[in-house]
Amino acid sequence: MGNKNFVPVPKQKKPEFWDLKKIDYIRRLSMTGEPQDIFIDDFGNRILDRISFNINDKTIDDDYASTETELAGLKMDSPVYLGDMSYGALSGNPNIAIAEAAEKTRTMAGTGEGGLLPELYDKKRIFVQWASARFGVTIDTINMGSAIVIKIGQGAKPGIGGHLPGVKVTSPISMARKIPEGLDAISPAPHHDIYSIEDIAQRIESLKIMTGKPVFVKVAATNYVPYIAAGIARSGGDGIIIDGHGAGTGATPLVIRNNFGIPVELAVASAHKMLLNEGTRKNFKIIAAGRVSNSTDAAKLMALGADIISMGTAVLISMGCIMVKKCNLGFCPVALTSKIDNKRIFDKSYGIENLTRFINGFTKELSIMIKRLNLNSIKDLTGRTDLLYSRGLSADDLEILSINGAKNEIMPEYGKIDYDYDYLNHLSNTGKAYITSMGSDAPPEIKEPRRIIDFLRLDGAQVTRPPIDPYREEIDISFKLHNMSIEMPLIIDIRNAPGNIKMMLRFAAQAAGIAIIDNETKNEYEDITIRYIDDVYIYGSSIYTEKPLLKGFSGYIINSESRLIEIDNYLRKIRKRNDYDVIFNLGDNFLNSGDIAKLIAIGADAVILNYNIFLKSTNDPNYLKALNFINAIKKELLLISGAMGMYNMQNSLTGNHEILRKVSLYYSLPYNLNVKEAGSP
Repeated sequence: MGNKNFVPVPKQKKPEFWDLKKIDYIRRLSMTGEPQDIFIDDFGNRILDRISFNINDKTIDDDYASTETELAGLKMDSPVYLGDMSYGALSGNPNIAIAEAAEKTRTMAGTGEGGLLPELYDKKRIFVQWASARFGVTIDTINMGSAIVIKIGQGAKPGIGGHLPGVKVTSPISMARKIPEGLDAISPAPHHDIYSIEDIAQRIESLKIMTGKPVFVKVAATNYVPYIAAGIARSGGDGIIIDGHGAGTGATPLVIRNNFGIPVELAVASAHKMLLNEGTRKNFKIIAAGRVSNSTDAAKLMALGADIISMGTAVLISMGCIMVKKCNLGFCPVALTSKIDNKRIFDKSYGIENLTRFINGFTKELSIMIKRLNLNSIKDLTGRTDLLYSRGLSADDLEILSINGAKNEIMPEYGKIDYDYDYLNHLSNTGKAYITSMGSDAPPEIKEPRRIIDFLRLDGAQVTRPPIDPYREEIDISFKLHNMSIEMPLIIDIRNAPGNIKMMLRFAAQAAGIAIIDNETKNEYEDITIRYIDDVYIYGSSIYTEKPLLKGFSGYIINSESRLIEIDNYLRKIRKRNDYDVIFNLGDNFLNSGDIAKLIAIGADAVILNYNIFLKSTNDPNYLKALNFINAIKKELLLISGAMGMYNMQNSLTGNHEILRKVSLYYSLPYNLNVKEAGSP
């Protein structure tokens, strides 16, 4: 049962990056193979959307420039790399269709970390991946294709390994990956032979000696990408694949996908400049990946410093993906990511034809834009930031991107956050981290930012420091406050809760080893109850010289991010930070567990959630669901700590602003946030 026509896209109930307009554009390219639109001005929230080319002529004609380039010793008709999507994440036939389309269009495709199907053994326009789990890796498989990719990280899950749920590990995938059928395939977070740039150099050299092939390194776009790129170039690597925040995937924990990594445009620009400054840019390729939705995105990324553009989600949409986001469940209505042994089988010829037309139309659009920019070849576009201008970016972003144009100092409107009820419900029902698929829908790019932490991103550990595997290693996320120790930096406010809710949250908190706030006086739960401390912090640093800190005072409970940042800064300035607890009351303004980690990083010792957030997670509150909810947050915090490379969260994360980068925070704050812009070296 194959799919011969595009299936209608279900109604999108919430903001999506891959909205109906983007899907329609990709489908038109896939059906016609002819150019549809050039120099697209998409007034979205991405930094890339706030950049345009200095040109007004957007007419489409047959005046083409050369789009030929080369990669791994092969001539390419277009600078297009069909992104690393594994056999397992996809159902087999789509992998074959992608490889076949790369051959037909003289582009390149990545295999991902799932081993090779026999049908790909004779393909030359593929990059074979060497990932942390070594799934399906043999001396024979790595000698196939044109190059090898050492996968350190990916944009959807920086700091953790691949995740293929057991429901998708069918017999054919079990054979290809050489793993047990039906069990989760969770790759180690680090390569256990790569913990530094020096280790990268050794691995590159050994793979080159073994195969004689070019070696590339794939990393997530995180804080230290410029240094990593420079290290790879000095280590003899032939190029880097930089996978930006928001990139799609078959399965990832939501808290990692939505809170880690930086936009690819900032990472590419900073890596390009670093390589130029180091004198290692020549003959070293930068491949940019993550949310490339049209040819204009591709052209902008090349102007910022990329040589090649990688596409994953757009490729799937061209072959029929309708964005139901159930890739991780072994279910796909168009059979792209279905289990291989079910009744839906993806039609290879349909995929090859559609994808070939998509690439051809995409390439023609690039060609017209190159000609319109008065360039002779696509190669001439790389690094031409002078062709770009800003439609409203911060001064920091303009400097990182090396472009001119309008600055933006408009403060966003704050308000109620947009809850993800599927996520909250999953926590209460399962007690496990929420696994999802496809690209991020997080603020500030997709959902509207409502809080300062919505503009902040956490750093995934890779190369410059190793990640820690939370599934296989011990990680300590317990916190010590002045009058107690808690198993994680979480406190539940049960004041004013209905009696039955109060009782079940008391027992759940006690079982999970966390604290609660209650308005009742002494009782048998006093040992797990933190008394409520009134907010005595008054906005404005001058007040501290007028109101001395009180002896015997345990600390502060505050509910303003700006106050949290200021009080942490002030206590550090007077060298009293260790003398007081600084606890942030998030209330029910909770998006996901990443909020807790970010608040700890900007200065909190613990975070309070109101009992109401638990009620939003279930229509049937009971003790087990309350305990599930708390334990799921604990598991997600373990994932977060591991992805940041932290064995002890309190010691390593509290007040650690260097672990953070701000994204699209365009306005000036009335206090010192002390967080660098994403892309800053």
